[in-house]
Amino acid sequence: MRLGINLGYWGAGMDGDNLAVAQEADRLGYDVCWAAEAYGSDAPTVLAWVAARTENIDIGSAIMQIPARQPAMTAMTAATLDSLSGGRFRLGLGVSGPQVSEGWYGVKFDKPLARTREYVEIVRRAMSRERLSYEGEHWTLPLPDGPGKPIKLTVHPEREHIPLYIAAIGPKNLEQTGEIADGALLIFPSADHLEDTAVRYLRAGREKAGKTMEGFDVCPTLPLAVGDDVNGLADMFRPYTALYVGGMGSRKQNFYNQLAQRMGYEKEAAEIQDKYLAGDKSGAAAAVPHQLIDQTTLLGPVERIAERMQAYAAAGVTTLTLAPAGFTLDERIAALRAGTDALERSGLA
Repeated sequence: MRLGINLGYWGAGMDGDNLAVAQEADRLGYDVCWAAEAYGSDAPTVLAWVAARTENIDIGSAIMQIPARQPAMTAMTAATLDSLSGGRFRLGLGVSGPQVSEGWYGVKFDKPLARTREYVEIVRRAMSRERLSYEGEHWTLPLPDGPGKPIKLTVHPEREHIPLYIAAIGPKNLEQTGEIADGALLIFPSADHLEDTAVRYLRAGREKAGKTMEGFDVCPTLPLAVGDDVNGLADMFRPYTALYVGGMGSRKQNFYNQLAQRMGYEKEAAEIQDKYLAGDKSGAAAAVPHQLIDQTTLLGPVERIAERMQAYAAAGVTTLTLAPAGFTLDERIAALRAGTDALERSGLA
């Protein structure tokens, strides 16, 4: 099992620290460094900066949002980043959610599965440098009855095949991801529930495409905090869990809330959402069960984290992405180093 890091969003006042974390991860031999975007910092700019200041670690978008860009633009960006980084780029895509898609980008959040499938097909065609033409429900290239003509990408990516990942949570999206992608980006993963909530759907998609799970990258992100006080460490992540389970998306379309329900927290997920949407964020955080936090993070001494890593590997994880927590850069670097130590102790390195 490989290790990655997730820098999250840029521009939150920790940009210099984030770069230092990426550079330390590069020195320690971490496999990939992911950056996110929502409606603040964009992922490609951050990744170009990180790539310029590192040597070996891969850079990946987790995610580039599908409603933010035309697919040909995404192919251009991917090819450019792969070329500039010397073949170190991984393209992670996702549909985002209805509030961001419609409120920020002005793109209707409808038929996300069909839209994703077409998007991936166009991006792959463009990155293969064939003359681009496509006829689908959501995109037609070139536009009919106009001056447009099939055009070929002029940039040569470093590699013939840039790895493509999709952020997936729901069963149908997970199955399609297994069918059409090279890897899956997962969030709030529990080793105890990973087979039932994710891997079996990914496997079904792979089988649909006539493939096995061999070579497919199952890549969940987990916050990491090291120390002896597991309960105290878990409390650090109460606002984070409450935000996603309670406040991401609308009441009817909160994929993280639905995931918590599939993990057996139906009553708790409803209470967290009710309080969060009513403006009681502290009450929502207090309502998050300790077990839910502990199952979806890596907390405790290095020995405990090593045992949890073994459980994730047994559940099918191939790249474990860590988000090292800490109030200072030194604390985040220490957590990063503890992650490497834990992987070595687990026997998975």
